[in-house]
Amino acid sequence: PSSSTWREIPTMIRVNHLVRPSSLLLTRVPINVLPSLYCHKVNRAFATHTLQGEQTLKTSPHHHQRGGKKVYSTPSISGFTHQDYNLPHPIWHNEYVNQVELYHQQPNGIAEKLALAIVKMMRFNFDWMSGWSFGKKTINKALIRCIYLETVAGVPGSVAGMLRHLQSLRRVERDHGWIHTLLEEAENERMHLLTFTTLMKPGPVFRSMIWLTQGVYFNFFWVAYLISPSFCHRLVGYLEETATASYTKVLECIDSGELSEWRTTPAPEIARQYWKLPDNATMRDAIAMIRADEAHHRDVNHNFGDMQPHDPNPYLPGH
Repeated sequence: PSSSTWREIPTMIRVNHLVRPSSLLLTRVPINVLPSLYCHKVNRAFATHTLQGEQTLKTSPHHHQRGGKKVYSTPSISGFTHQDYNLPHPIWHNEYVNQVELYHQQPNGIAEKLALAIVKMMRFNFDWMSGWSFGKKTINKALIRCIYLETVAGVPGSVAGMLRHLQSLRRVERDHGWIHTLLEEAENERMHLLTFTTLMKPGPVFRSMIWLTQGVYFNFFWVAYLISPSFCHRLVGYLEETATASYTKVLECIDSGELSEWRTTPAPEIARQYWKLPDNATMRDAIAMIRADEAHHRDVNHNFGDMQPHDPNPYLPGH
């Protein structure tokens, strides 16, 4: 092939618990496969790559008609799974999953103290509404608390990503790479939620509380992010500290026998696919992955809280 159809790209290597590109190892690949660099796999239903690097679209045999004339064709979705639609995200391994550390970022100044106070108030409500703060720990209490927590945790990334996207459009300038990390965080939190809802479906009262909380929190975060992005990222960092501590407590309850049922309960299929877990994975394995995600979000948001909004994002897609 001519040099115009090939390009040298960094080879992905493992550094600690993450897969990162190495500038020292280069691989020659066809240019038309570059968009899949950070994807876990190429969508088989949309495209196949021949040995020559050529791309052939697979289209549905059914074409849309307008006035008796075919105007466009629809790609086939045969063989698609839910995983095919996920954004890139870290796949954690045992050496990191089992060594998540709890830490607290000390607030500096009135704004950060206010952010911490807001999170403490939210945690009090999580514990009280789920019954987690009193009585015996049960699977039902744990599910209510985790579901309610994840419906809140999924809001900041989507709101911040949307606002930065709109700001980029208004100013007609680059975003410096923050948008993808924020949207990946939002989807990751939603996948946590979907994992837990395979075990319990919220009833009408619970759903009403979710709607009310989302309405209040969305509007609060939207206004706050317009005023001070750093305040909002510090607030999310504190929220993720709480989530990491909460899932650590859940794991301790599983190991101590209070929630022993989750030692043997199979992990939902959606969790096994999302985190690439083995077929014999249990809910404990899934929760350990969720805790690792939350610890990562904690670190990312505290870092964002220390940065200026125009600073380049140090996190690559999927990291």
